[in-house]
Amino acid sequence: MSTALLTDLTIFILALLVGIEVIGKVPATLHTPLMSATNAIHGIVLVGAMLIGLTAHNVVGYVLGFVAAVFGGANVVGGYVVTGRMLKMFRKKAPQVEGKSELGSLNGHKGLKGLAGRIGIGRAPSEGAQ
Repeated sequence: MSTALLTDLTIFILALLVGIEVIGKVPATLHTPLMSATNAIHGIVLVGAMLIGLTAHNVVGYVLGFVAAVFGGANVVGGYVVTGRMLKMFRKKAPQVEGKSELGSLNGHKGLKGLAGRIGIGRAPSEGAQ
């Protein structure tokens, strides 16, 4: 083993241990918000994947660049999806009109037929006035 490879492996293993230690200390209530934010920040993985692709001169380098770009993109998109879902949980719901529930406004029909009846498609003009 060369000295450079041994140094790189040592740094990788130490970073892995520090990461495990830091994540292990995060309370469960903060884990999801923290992970969604860090996944969104992982755009740097995409930059690294592009650098691998630019400096590659063989098939192995191109495959590694592609795999890194796919995983990095999935990580970034997943971070934004999780963050969006968490923010949606804290939005206030629109108040419903009293006496008229969502199901009651579908006139007893579910699916597309109920939706069409709700917006007035397929009714005679005299049926539309209520």
